[in-house]
Amino acid sequence: MRAAHLLALGAGLAVATPALANESILKSIANPAEQALQTVDYANTRYSKLDQINASNVKNLQVAWTFSTGVLRGHEGSPLVIGNMMYLHTPFPNIVYALDLAAESKIVWKYEPKQDPAVIPVMCCDTVNRGLAYADGAILLHQADTTLVSLDAKTGKVNWSVKNGDPGKGETNTATVLPVKDKVIIGISGGEFGIQGSVTAYNLKDGKKAWRAYSVGTDDQLLVDPEKTTDKGKPIGKDSSIKTWEGDQWKTGGGSTWGWYSYDPKLDLFYYGSGNPSTWNPKQRPGDNKWSMTIFARNPDTGVAKWVYQMTPHDEWDFDGINEMILTDQKVDGKERPLLTHFDRNGFGYTLDRATGELLVAEKYDPVVNWATKVDMDKDSKTYGRPLVVSKYSTEQNGEDVNSKGICPAALGSKDQQPAAYSPKTALFYVPTNHVCMDYEPFKVSYTPGQPYVGATLSMYPAPNSHGGMGNFIAWDGVAGKIKWSNPEQFSAWGGALATAGDVVFYGTLEGYLKAVDAKTGKELYKFKTPSGIIGNVMTYEFKGKQFIGILSGVGGWAGIGLAAGLTDPNAGLGAVGGYAALSSYTNLGGQLTVFALPNR
Repeated sequence: MRAAHLLALGAGLAVATPALANESILKSIANPAEQALQTVDYANTRYSKLDQINASNVKNLQVAWTFSTGVLRGHEGSPLVIGNMMYLHTPFPNIVYALDLAAESKIVWKYEPKQDPAVIPVMCCDTVNRGLAYADGAILLHQADTTLVSLDAKTGKVNWSVKNGDPGKGETNTATVLPVKDKVIIGISGGEFGIQGSVTAYNLKDGKKAWRAYSVGTDDQLLVDPEKTTDKGKPIGKDSSIKTWEGDQWKTGGGSTWGWYSYDPKLDLFYYGSGNPSTWNPKQRPGDNKWSMTIFARNPDTGVAKWVYQMTPHDEWDFDGINEMILTDQKVDGKERPLLTHFDRNGFGYTLDRATGELLVAEKYDPVVNWATKVDMDKDSKTYGRPLVVSKYSTEQNGEDVNSKGICPAALGSKDQQPAAYSPKTALFYVPTNHVCMDYEPFKVSYTPGQPYVGATLSMYPAPNSHGGMGNFIAWDGVAGKIKWSNPEQFSAWGGALATAGDVVFYGTLEGYLKAVDAKTGKELYKFKTPSGIIGNVMTYEFKGKQFIGILSGVGGWAGIGLAAGLTDPNAGLGAVGGYAALSSYTNLGGQLTVFALPNR
């Protein structure tokens, strides 16, 4: 891309007028009876204004109806509801069901893509998919094989489809999509196969590619303006990424984009994070490895980045930065500011000004985090914004690969993809977390297209000298950077949270419990054991004046990969099989939607 063109795009960012977002999505977001996005709203708050089910009566919840998906392995994401229709997805082969809520959940149509099963072993951590999106009368599905499909919401007929990547090179998909205005924005998985991560925008109307922005690479690939795109308030400068890689390593540098996306219509910016640098062996890729492990703020029309912030430079622990960015407006030092809050895999909860990228808060949201003492918040320091690494927990010691022990958190982070929620009533974030540590031993690995490019052996275990469990469900003050309350869990809380106007917060556990807690105190108000472990996200909708709570159960994902894939070697599943071996005593494979409601009076 020519420098003049970059400058023009950068200037366009500065004068962008407030966007219209997407009218069909805005209409649905304004109607709490429906859910058009996996994130509930563009801000990714996962908050519902429905309050028929509240802290006083949630104890009376009963199962209203159930639906078997017909597929085993990990069920992430949640259903969508538009009008009287529910849209439900599955893991590979990514079946989509349209159910008529007005006709006893009758299957109106079913879409079953014909995907090559060879994509399964290329998927890092189970065959999960984080769900569908709705926009302009279409259901949008990003399949495991990277095919993006637009389906007519009424008939299931394919409007168009386009291939976003090449599984032969290790490129796959597990994520949902973000429809914005006249585009749909999608990411890519494959950091464990040495891909060059990217986000891509396609036209909603016809599937034509509008732009692609890479996480690592040259400035024209990154879609940055070296003089206008900023990092902690300063221009990133020319060749900001490739200067931090040795030779051409950036070409297989990872930075995959398999997480969640949020959007601010007023600022006309969308936000997401990039994943780990490849390989997992840090000795083989000296440098900061920019812009892996980074929060990006981009213009959806052009893809050009306004600002970036790298959380874990030269990652040595696989602390992907892909977790959700939750957008709120809160007072900081007495002044209302547009905020972005992010719970990173590295164990730090970050709050930034989402307009400028200014770092405001960076604090540990699990007390056992030990790989770094803190994030340097001194703006005059040369290490401003960087984590101060404890050398004992570095996985590269004196230029040698060593088995570093007792690192907290483990590679799956203090929180993985399971999304947090935010309630404007309490101004608190509700975060399902992992309370897990690890031993990490790198080894030399060579790159071969389509083959694993990991280069490390891991073992995982509960955080020592603690409550003995592997998870906590916490309430977090994002402005103060403090835990308000914390509920211990036997296993990781791997199901996404939902906050409601009824002052109830819902989440799911790996054993299979749907739990409801008081938003103010954390007191457990209700729990129900579903047929399989929960790694899906709780959702709610209203139909004929009645509020319902829905949850997908089906154990799997990284934490449940041993059960999902029948693995027994403790080091398999990148260390998770041994860490979660006890899970098989509490749950088994499944694939079911369970819907709850209050009894009729």
